[in-house]
Amino acid sequence: MASRVAYVEERTGGRLGYLHVPDMVASGWAEFQRLVDRAMRHDGVIVDVRFNAGGHTSELILERLNRRAVGWNGARHMGSLGTYPSQARRGPVVFVTNPYAGSDGDIVTAAAQNMGLGPVVGERSWGGVIGIDGRFTLVDGTEVTQPRYWIAFDRQGFAVENHGVDPDVVVEVGPAEWEQDNDVQLDAAIGLALAELATHPASAAPELAAPRYGTRR
Repeated sequence: MASRVAYVEERTGGRLGYLHVPDMVASGWAEFQRLVDRAMRHDGVIVDVRFNAGGHTSELILERLNRRAVGWNGARHMGSLGTYPSQARRGPVVFVTNPYAGSDGDIVTAAAQNMGLGPVVGERSWGGVIGIDGRFTLVDGTEVTQPRYWIAFDRQGFAVENHGVDPDVVVEVGPAEWEQDNDVQLDAAIGLALAELATHPASAAPELAAPRYGTRR
């Protein structure tokens, strides 16, 4: 994902960061942790959950993204300032999804819309949020599953199942776009984030006075 990080930073002049979440299990959480510190140093952030394979960590992802910078901290001889809370966002969040994001990969964008965390760009997600249990094992070693766990949202009700999450801004990827160097969905997300920053600038640390030196005797 280093190429996507560079893509977003280069096309925004370093104003936006990029987070990729490939699934909602340990591997996706690890990928998020590798990228979040760098991403949150920017004015805004793009969260890419396309092809998200699902799992159970969407709540953790959303809790972290809901951190908003309300303070700043630093130390003597430390070059950069940190936010309070740490790794907190200073500006807009925009999500990107597609038809290959499902289960908890559906839930993360549905929940983001309900929270008002940020707009969703791309294509309607997969639409499979009823969880199953592997309850019966047959004599030949195969397993029979049964639907058991459901979820409903204030905005979508039960309609995420068998439908998916409708993006706020639809950007379809056709055969030609798959072969292009530019990413039309990321480009649309970048445009939304920059437009938001134009009207609602990112929070910034206070200006620090120049160092004061005592009179030498």
